[in-house]
Amino acid sequence: MMARYSAWSILQQGLTGNKGWQPAWAKPRVKKSYQAIIVGGGGHGLATAYYLAKNHGITDVAVLEKGWIGGGNAGRNTTIIRSNYMIEGNTGFYEKSLQLWESLSVELNFNLMFSQRGHLSLCFSPGQRDALARRYNIMRLNGIDAEWLDRDQLQKFVPLLDMQGQRRFPIIGGFLQRRAGTARHDAVNWGFARAASKLGVDIIENCEVTGFVKKRGRIVGVETNQGEIAAEKIGLAVAGSTSQLAGLAGLGRLPIETHKLQAFVSEPLKPLLDTVVVFGGAGHFYISQSDKGGMVFGGDLDGYNSYAQRGNLPIWQDVSSAAMSIMPALGRVRVLRQWAGIMDMSMDGSPFICKTDIGGLYLNAGWCYGGFKATPASGWCFAHTIAEDAPHELNRLLTLDRFAKGRPIDESGHGPWPKLH
Repeated sequence: MMARYSAWSILQQGLTGNKGWQPAWAKPRVKKSYQAIIVGGGGHGLATAYYLAKNHGITDVAVLEKGWIGGGNAGRNTTIIRSNYMIEGNTGFYEKSLQLWESLSVELNFNLMFSQRGHLSLCFSPGQRDALARRYNIMRLNGIDAEWLDRDQLQKFVPLLDMQGQRRFPIIGGFLQRRAGTARHDAVNWGFARAASKLGVDIIENCEVTGFVKKRGRIVGVETNQGEIAAEKIGLAVAGSTSQLAGLAGLGRLPIETHKLQAFVSEPLKPLLDTVVVFGGAGHFYISQSDKGGMVFGGDLDGYNSYAQRGNLPIWQDVSSAAMSIMPALGRVRVLRQWAGIMDMSMDGSPFICKTDIGGLYLNAGWCYGGFKATPASGWCFAHTIAEDAPHELNRLLTLDRFAKGRPIDESGHGPWPKLH
């Protein structure tokens, strides 16, 4: 029986040298067959397995991860959580995700370090202000919190901002979602892994899927480096590796591209920034301060297709320049670490959570910049889709065929250019 974390258990373990802690999740041997297999042990795959067990009573589930839990994109992002979306198909979905985040640490009995410190989008021109006003007004019409801060309010809210120094792009105000914030990235994986394992889900690490088993046009299992495993239903949640596995499954060419997105973290500093600050239009930049004190920040994609979990120097320069443009006080701060996540960028910037044309195969992909914040709702909706063989109301529009039907969900208005989303 997995022990429940509590203040008492922490005190008890501290008094006994912390020698009695149990593993966070079980390490079972892989079985020959399961009712369902989730390929991908990132946040989305683990959340799906958890909600399959919790919401639908399906516990005969295996999560197959080719590496280790927390070693993929979940540990390679800037941890921002928000629900400031305005297009039907995204608005309700991301708000559901934020609502789940608000009670997730308690539900999983795991400290995800979720901090509702707010998400502030800066404006540099009347055109930007009007575009964001449209977005935030739509949010308010849907019952999602949003407010405008003028220059004086903004300076008081984030004293670090250089309001006067930008001659070309002066900051004229910002839109704030106070319920948004950040969480500890890999803790989300650990929390879902622990909770799913407690409900009976098998989490199999270092188990790479190398092919699929088909019978009469239906996928009935997977081939792995640990042998063949049969399953009635198989869900793919493998982020930047989606195109590769989709090809092995026979899905053909999907409307996604694989890109890499870099992020950076500085040396620890005293408390300096207690919210998330972002801007677009005059460049692209986002920054927050972690609980350890490091400034965590990023910007645009590298701009070319790649499967490498590393980046290149032009993005370093671009992101650093963006940081200096609004926060010149960061000029002497040293960057300690850099990483890159492998992004599956869809043609309209919105994800897919759906059945496929191949029987027994379900797809969770195309997350672009939105993967981390979507983790709980993604698992919630994907679990429903797999269990019921039909979409949840929240993901009914997140289908592969939306392009053929002429109804893309283009949140940023960039058109069919994955690298621009």
